[in-house]
Amino acid sequence: MSPRAALYSGVVTAGLVLLVVWIFELPLERAAVLAPVLVVVAGAAAGLLVLWTKVGWESLRGRAHPWRIVALGLAVLALLVALSALGVKLPRE
Repeated sequence: MSPRAALYSGVVTAGLVLLVVWIFELPLERAAVLAPVLVVVAGAAAGLLVLWTKVGWESLRGRAHPWRIVALGLAVLALLVALSALGVKLPRE
């Protein structure tokens, strides 16, 4: 392993530890002990993100009007964000 790669991985691991300390308000020592678990979870999450992005991209490429589907998806997301910002609550059963 090159020194540069080791430095980058150390910085990313320290960043993950500090992020967990900030979000979950854990003691720094406990988060540092959990650092290997944090790295594995972050790697798994990144892998799933890449996988589903590729699946979505390949699915869109096979459609007749892919940009129309993307625009519709973004419009639905914008509507959800706007309704959430306005405080609209959906009825519960």
